[in-house]
Amino acid sequence: MDDRKPYASSAVTAGVDPVQPEFAPGSAAAISNEDVVDVLNDLLENCRDGEYGFRTCADEIEGEPNLKKVFTDRAQGCQRAASQLERLIVAYGGKPAEGGTATGAMHRGWVHVKGAVGADGAVSMLEECERGEDAAVARYRKALKEDLPADVRAVVQEQADGAKRNHDQIRNLRNSAKAAKAAR
Repeated sequence: MDDRKPYASSAVTAGVDPVQPEFAPGSAAAISNEDVVDVLNDLLENCRDGEYGFRTCADEIEGEPNLKKVFTDRAQGCQRAASQLERLIVAYGGKPAEGGTATGAMHRGWVHVKGAVGADGAVSMLEECERGEDAAVARYRKALKEDLPADVRAVVQEQADGAKRNHDQIRNLRNSAKAAKAAR
């Protein structure tokens, strides 16, 4: 496999030679395109897990239109992030992974069960979303430890920051829901 960086418009606009591999500070060379694709596919599966998970919560939550909107908006954000990763995977010569992870599917199944039995409504859904966001933040941290090309690192960092914001928003909503429940 040719490990030279493919032609990418971001490299051209940044004034970087799009054929030569980028070098991360303090390293000998960026990882191979195949390894870049592996990292990106891991994050792609993570984004799909987030999209499917937030959609599941939006479907399961009842009597909470504002929370339903938050879940729907977060699902759309995950979908946009997945599309961005798919384009990078193709640009680096790979094939985008299909679907999410088995762990994500099990987690969504648990959300369905909790939704079906009405387990604490909003608090329960938010706790499950926070668990999912914990996993997302951890996967982005792992990806950022890799010696990624500059254009990939920029996208991964931007998405990692978004995952952290999502996590914090969900955590804050959960805390508010718990406080409201305790005040009743």
